[in-house]
Amino acid sequence: MHIDYNLLPVFLAVAEEDNFRAAADRLGVTRSAVSQGIRRLEDGIGATLVTRTTRAVRLTEAGQRLYAALCQPMSDIVQALESVDGDQSPLGRLRIAVTSIAEPFLSGPLLAAFAEAHPRVIVDVTVTDEEFDIVAAGFDAGVRLGEVIEQDMIAVPVGGQVREAVVASPEYLLANGMPEHPRDLVRHRCIGWRRSPEIAPYRWEFEEDGTSFNVAVEPHITTNDLRLMLRSALAGAGITFAAEETFRPYIESGALVSLLEQYLPSFPGFFLYFPNRRNMAPKLRALVDHIKARNTGGRRARSR
Repeated sequence: MHIDYNLLPVFLAVAEEDNFRAAADRLGVTRSAVSQGIRRLEDGIGATLVTRTTRAVRLTEAGQRLYAALCQPMSDIVQALESVDGDQSPLGRLRIAVTSIAEPFLSGPLLAAFAEAHPRVIVDVTVTDEEFDIVAAGFDAGVRLGEVIEQDMIAVPVGGQVREAVVASPEYLLANGMPEHPRDLVRHRCIGWRRSPEIAPYRWEFEEDGTSFNVAVEPHITTNDLRLMLRSALAGAGITFAAEETFRPYIESGALVSLLEQYLPSFPGFFLYFPNRRNMAPKLRALVDHIKARNTGGRRARSR
């Protein structure tokens, strides 16, 4: 650990202002000088103290410990610096915001294996379909479909390609017939999804002869709960639409019937995403490595 103690006031200003520009104004220097000072301090300690994106700035766990200690006597400050240096063993609370439809992440085995391998990491998962800045909200990472992740994030694939499925129970199909084309869905009872009450139900997306299109079904049941969609379909309430992995056990058992498969191609699925990889916290690095090890074909993390 080689630390320039003259950089601690820079860190204090950032911690108290929650903004690099405001910290620069307070110190009478440029924003670039503040950014470079924080980076040099982090490199000297060997840990990320501040998570920053184009939208938000917040302290990491290590940064919070250091800030708390800087209000203490000098001997405690030195001890705090030593406590956030090169110890690369994963520990602490890892906060992750995950969309409710990310079945590869939420199904259980991935997190169970990670928890067993890293008992000193407390995994704190918030399942939410709201779209927000994970950094400003205090999360270490998020899991979303790749198409909705901001371009300045780093993204690691979780579970590879996904495919949607349209399903219904045999009882529903016996009573109401089987759709032959996606446009037939408008004549069926459907069970739809939307992430919040003020948002229109999700349009069901298909592809025919290389051309993508969607069908705006008018669901008889609409929810933001994937489990309710599944249970309603199993009970014969209608036809529903979600990731194939969600329905696979029920399709294999015959409890649900897969429909319109020829109109449902695979596409890039879910990604763990997070800002910047410089001096990544060991707890997050451990999760990234764990996910990469489970990915089939050895896919690598990609920078967006």
